[in-house]
Amino acid sequence: MNIDKDPMGQAIADYHKNGKAARLRVFSPMFDEDEIPVKTLFRPMEEMPAIEQEALRLARGHVLDVGAGAGCHSLALQQMGKRVTAIDISPLAVATMQERGVQDAREQDFFTLDGQFDTILMLMNGIGIVGTLSRLPAFFMQVDKLLAPGGEVLCDSSDICYVFEDEDGIIDLTGIDGYYGELTYQMQYKDVKGTSFPWLFIDPETLAEHASAYGFNAEVIARGGHYDYLARISRVKR
Repeated sequence: MNIDKDPMGQAIADYHKNGKAARLRVFSPMFDEDEIPVKTLFRPMEEMPAIEQEALRLARGHVLDVGAGAGCHSLALQQMGKRVTAIDISPLAVATMQERGVQDAREQDFFTLDGQFDTILMLMNGIGIVGTLSRLPAFFMQVDKLLAPGGEVLCDSSDICYVFEDEDGIIDLTGIDGYYGELTYQMQYKDVKGTSFPWLFIDPETLAEHASAYGFNAEVIARGGHYDYLARISRVKR
């Protein structure tokens, strides 16, 4: 990734260097402007949401931390004595992770990675990198290639159906073009503006249905306080 098009990487590098960062702004056609508090990308395990803490405890064997960002999950895993490989497409994020002590941090796209892992960890709505439902076949093919025998994916997401809830508590999805969890985002940090990218929020039933079609089982193993959940994805035993 070109660092001139990497607002999140710039924000991570700034916070690591200076202990503070400017606003990491997030734009989407569906929502008002939002921002990601950069400090949360550096939080210790005790400040993480319960479902993330549970995923870290469950991770076993050689762990792949996908979209590792500033490396907070990888560092927590290392502190627990677990072996972890952290990947991110941002060179600035990877350099920051290395400086922070992540022992195996690589600039790498998940979909072109080779190797074998016992746990694939995708946190902070990490399965969102799939982008759209149409890319789920490619995702499950890559998972099948990367998972060691008996391995599993631990990922979290959110069912954003609540966005379409009216004052009476009724969820109305009529008029939605395509799947309601397919969003488009763009980020900006200072003068650095990234390109738009698709991001997928997937409800657990849809995840389970697609997983089953490709020989996997997806089950919810923990739920958060606001439509978020942690899922375990594993091969169907034959």
